[in-house]
Amino acid sequence: QMQLVESGGGLVQTGDSLRLSCVASGRTFSDYSMSWFRQSPGREREFVASIAWGGSTTHYADSVKGRFTISRDNAMNTVYLQMNSLKPEDTAVYYCAAQRRPVFDTMLIVQTSSYDYWGQGTQVTVSS
Repeated sequence: QMQLVESGGGLVQTGDSLRLSCVASGRTFSDYSMSWFRQSPGREREFVASIAWGGSTTHYADSVKGRFTISRDNAMNTVYLQMNSLKPEDTAVYYCAAQRRPVFDTMLIVQTSSYDYWGQGTQVTVSS
């Protein structure tokens, strides 16, 4: 089993920044591509960003491209999501997820069903 623990959420104002962290344990972190998803009340969980095992390949949802940056530190078993220029529509619970597959497939990484492990989530609230 892999345990994923998110942190860094909070209440901010429109235009502010936050950095989320997700610490992994229990499995070899560098074997997994890592992603962030988010879910707001009444909506399905949606893909936000993903990063491949070594960190050189990333993929973003159009809604966050240019504002959010995903990164990872394999020595620290941690994946980050730097969120800038936050908007009220970014309000959600943010989850990190781990996927162990032989390829970084941009069709698969956006699907919640393709992930092996999930964290418990951290709340991000952006006030207008």
